[in-house]
Amino acid sequence: MTKTLLLTSTLLAGIALSPAHAEMNFNRIASFPVTANFEGDVPEETSAEIIDVSGDGLTLIYTDSPAGVIGAIDITNAHAPLPKGTLPMQGEPTAVSVIGNIAFVAVNTSESYTAPSGMIKAVDLVDMQVVQSCQLGGQPDSTARAKDGSFLAIAIENERDEDLGEGRVPQMPAGDLVLVDVADGRMDCGSMRRSGLAGLADIAGEDPEPEFVDINGLGEVVVTLQENNHIAIVARDGSVLSHFSAGAVDLEGIDATDERAALIFDERQPGRLREPDGVQWIDDDHFAIANEGDMDGGARGMTIFRKDGTLIWESGATLEQAIVQIGHYPDKRSDSKGVEPEGMEFAIYDGTPFVFVMAERASIVAVYDVTDPTAPVLHQLLPSGISPEGAVAIPERGLLVTANEFDGRQDGAAPAHVMLYEYTDRAASYPHLTSEGMETLTGWGAISGLVSDQNGMIYAVSDSFYGHQPRIFKIDPRTSPARIVEAIDVTRNGLPAQKLDMEGIALDGKGGFWIASEGRTDRLRPHAILNVSANGEIIAEIGLPPYLMAFERRFGFEGIAKVGEMLWMPVQRQWADDPKDHVKLVAYNLETEEWGAVLYSKAAAEEGWVGLSELSLYGDSVYIIERDNQHASDAVTKKIYAVPLDDLTPVALGSDLPVVSKTLVRDMIPDLKATGGYVLDKIEGLAITPEGQAWIATDNDGVDDHSGETMFFDIGNISRKALN
Repeated sequence: MTKTLLLTSTLLAGIALSPAHAEMNFNRIASFPVTANFEGDVPEETSAEIIDVSGDGLTLIYTDSPAGVIGAIDITNAHAPLPKGTLPMQGEPTAVSVIGNIAFVAVNTSESYTAPSGMIKAVDLVDMQVVQSCQLGGQPDSTARAKDGSFLAIAIENERDEDLGEGRVPQMPAGDLVLVDVADGRMDCGSMRRSGLAGLADIAGEDPEPEFVDINGLGEVVVTLQENNHIAIVARDGSVLSHFSAGAVDLEGIDATDERAALIFDERQPGRLREPDGVQWIDDDHFAIANEGDMDGGARGMTIFRKDGTLIWESGATLEQAIVQIGHYPDKRSDSKGVEPEGMEFAIYDGTPFVFVMAERASIVAVYDVTDPTAPVLHQLLPSGISPEGAVAIPERGLLVTANEFDGRQDGAAPAHVMLYEYTDRAASYPHLTSEGMETLTGWGAISGLVSDQNGMIYAVSDSFYGHQPRIFKIDPRTSPARIVEAIDVTRNGLPAQKLDMEGIALDGKGGFWIASEGRTDRLRPHAILNVSANGEIIAEIGLPPYLMAFERRFGFEGIAKVGEMLWMPVQRQWADDPKDHVKLVAYNLETEEWGAVLYSKAAAEEGWVGLSELSLYGDSVYIIERDNQHASDAVTKKIYAVPLDDLTPVALGSDLPVVSKTLVRDMIPDLKATGGYVLDKIEGLAITPEGQAWIATDNDGVDDHSGETMFFDIGNISRKALN
């Protein structure tokens, strides 16, 4: 039988700041799924890439290359964006720049890499109709508008075939820069002028591939030639004013080794070519570049130049290291380009100039205060959707908007989203958890089970994503954000323990821990219970009995709690001997070494599956997380239930198992929406302090086809006294 109780608390109480400490910050206020812009059937893949806003600041326009459309979003109420539909472009839209109520959309119509073509189309945003087109004579990439709206700059990339000649330049035809005048919302196609950029770069100079463009207040265009590792400044008439190499960076303290399933930041890359992608003017003399990299480079950060080529400031590895500390480091990209800074935006908010850098692989927006371009200050790191590609600042409304291109629906991940942020005097709501302040740069992610000690400190385990570096993290939840203060390596005979998938943790009462490791026999990973010492050494391993293994399925223990001399572990999903929509709570008696179980009745899945992902003890109950594997608007079940200890009387395996009662304590979907993002699927950790404060954590999958966002927050007192 299921009862419903109410839990009153203040969400995120642990990360709130008093008004006396408030400062101006950006906080996410809304997320818009791109799929919402389609009526009827949604294309198999859709995206939000480059984005701009109408002159009145009320309508967003973004390019959706996979679907071949542009999309529009009504942000009259920025906290509740509404769909305005899509418009087919008869080609691949690659960029958009808006002047007033006319959106100028670059469209790739190329038949092949060797026969590139494209158009710039003018779309009236009032009735969403194409009203004008100009042929570009090549494949367009990015666009920019002059600040006075008098002309457009279009980078004609004529991109290379990455499967030809080991994907290297030169591959003709060469790209160039196109400039076209605009008056009264119409392009003067006859005014089109081309700026030839061939012969400038030392690297494949005959084949420039312009990537991003921006225009300053003087009408000067800065253009990055990514594959050529070069930058050019071009006048409005198309003449080249200056050009110079983007140069190289010596990177120290990075992880440069891929696929080792461990976060170790003790490597270096000397002379790493910047190979910039995004570029933004800061003022009429200085601009910033995002050093994504492509063929031979990727400096993982941001650089500021004077337009004469003088290097003003270099972030080096500091941006990536800041991202490491908040759990967003994409380990699978270690040997390539790391966090991959790509897109950029610039604007002045209440007198403060900010550069926004979008780290594509980390799904983070870095906010730099560039009041002094020679000494930028990292002001914030904002959570984004998966793979932020474009951004538009709307400072007159105090808004920032990002377009996040990755659509993971086919792989069970979230769809592409547009996200909105507001600049106010509220405290920063993200990150929730950081390792900043530790003596050694410490990466983390894929947080699973949690437990609290008697002092209110919380211990968390990382799951199998970091299989070569299994760790227990000690967290101080009293700070804002909560801080990881210690990382304990789980070892066998002094070496990192292998074949673990740590999904639950409990205190053993002797200074160490009990850990539930979820097995997967098709990968030769055993189901097990581990006793681990305070310093992380495995001192005992307990395998599952033959009866359980006879009915084993892939999804095993998710959580563990010690109740007297009994260990209790929830099985995530049904095994072969379980009734439909029931799972076992398995018991192991530490004194008698006997196994037993009871049954737990879980919700039926509307889509995907529903299972258990945590079990924590407090008072006279255990508290269980029951969740589905759905994201965003598809999420239904993200709940905490209480099961009384009186029901936890195990019977022998193979017997008719009793079904425990459960009481609904909290529906966590409102909590998961509270920071303006979409609902994350993996809510996996629950720790309850001695005072009854309940802390929740989500699993970010190691930033693999995931936004990297980890929510770690306090939902208040979970005790039964507080519930009455």
